[in-house]
Amino acid sequence: MKRTTSLTFAAIVLAGVAGAGGYWLAMKRMDSAHAEAPAPARATGNETGRKVLYWYDPMSPQQRFDKPGKSPFMDMMLVPKYADEGGDEGTVSISPRVVQNLGIRTAEARRGSIAPKLTAVGAIEYDERGTVMVHSHTAGYVERLFASAPLELVRKGDKLVEILSPEMGAAQEEYLLTFKLGKDGAAVRAAARTRLALLGMTKKDILELESMGRSMSRMTLTAPITGVLAEIGVRPGMAVTSGMTVFRIVDFSTVWVNAEVPEAQAAWLRPGVRVAARVPTWPNETFNGTVATILPEINAQARTVRARIELDNPSAKLRPGMFASVEIAAPQARKALLVPTEAVIRTGERSVVIVDDGEGKFHASEVEIGTESGADTEIRKGLKAGDKVVVSGQFLIDSEASLRGTLARLQGTGGAAAASVRDLHRGTGKVSAVDPARGHVEVAHGPIPSMKWPAMKMGFAVEDKRQLAGLKQGDTVEFEMRGAPNKDGDYVLVRIAPGR
Repeated sequence: MKRTTSLTFAAIVLAGVAGAGGYWLAMKRMDSAHAEAPAPARATGNETGRKVLYWYDPMSPQQRFDKPGKSPFMDMMLVPKYADEGGDEGTVSISPRVVQNLGIRTAEARRGSIAPKLTAVGAIEYDERGTVMVHSHTAGYVERLFASAPLELVRKGDKLVEILSPEMGAAQEEYLLTFKLGKDGAAVRAAARTRLALLGMTKKDILELESMGRSMSRMTLTAPITGVLAEIGVRPGMAVTSGMTVFRIVDFSTVWVNAEVPEAQAAWLRPGVRVAARVPTWPNETFNGTVATILPEINAQARTVRARIELDNPSAKLRPGMFASVEIAAPQARKALLVPTEAVIRTGERSVVIVDDGEGKFHASEVEIGTESGADTEIRKGLKAGDKVVVSGQFLIDSEASLRGTLARLQGTGGAAAASVRDLHRGTGKVSAVDPARGHVEVAHGPIPSMKWPAMKMGFAVEDKRQLAGLKQGDTVEFEMRGAPNKDGDYVLVRIAPGR
């Protein structure tokens, strides 16, 4: 019994010694392995020698990390951003050969003189200041109407209407009788002459009456100016009274255009500013004029100011009711930073230009624009003189920038620029979960080189829910996806089908 106990104790001691020796040997090897293993890559480089700027999750590229590891957002490893991949993530690199083949043109932002011209529209109207009313100075009846059509053009001195007036005949008889009184009738003759003048007879008519020696009961009214018959108040056979308006004639040598000018652009409008107008009827002619006055009212619905423009119309080509487009010149030119108007991309909320950084690198720059003048646009903020801006091919660069999120960051996450990506990206994988009712599927997919995505498991929204019918967990699928997430932050599959 004592012998057995001694053997057992010896076995335990040997086992303990062997365990301690094994632990010491294992620790020795681990220390050696640590000493021989290379240090992990730091934020300034990696095993390839390329400089790493930071690490990021491709699904959330706006979040940066200073060391590698697993993404806190997705079940995937962080991806390095190298310095030689374009530097600033707001910069897009395009091969110089591609730039040349596509004919991308640039122009320099330059200091220049700008004399803005405001374009407005309006309708031609009568110049009411040239309106003349033709009245009958005596009672009578219309025997003959020489001008009977409204808007008829008449010349100064043209006959308008012939009126039979018994009152005029009696006044003429009295005037002729004063000549029989001799010298004693001079005062009476002067009074009778004055009465004839008040009844509408001119000096020429009175001299004709004296030479004929007999009364003329019919009197003819003539046009006092050259213009248009805007109103005709009589017809043949009508009775007229003293003071009755027979015609309204509007001077047609000048016309008005009441142009609607946007409230924000009306600050520099002044009476006397030169204007050039065009009408569709005479597209090759320009009609010159000036701003006559700024009417003291604002159109509350359209937020416009009405400028009354006076145009010369010597040949009577401009007619009331015509549509006219007018260009109103600024009172004086001023210095400004200018770029070609075609270089400006208007997104609705902002204005953007694509700046050429040189050596095939481009970036989008938000600018504040001012007045347009001819083919140039004023830049108030966002550029400096000498900067090169892209004049043609901006949308190609916009598309490339959208793939990298440049304009999305410029306009806010998930903005309209990200939605401008047109290319589809293809991938394959296995279905992990599927929810046809929601139109949602989870796929463990392989790498997607066009998106620079490694293999990972993630959820997608499906554009057409019917494509999920028949799919189940474990199925191999092929899919095509858009390059930008939707408003809910999900990437959208436009096609998903069983794989081969």
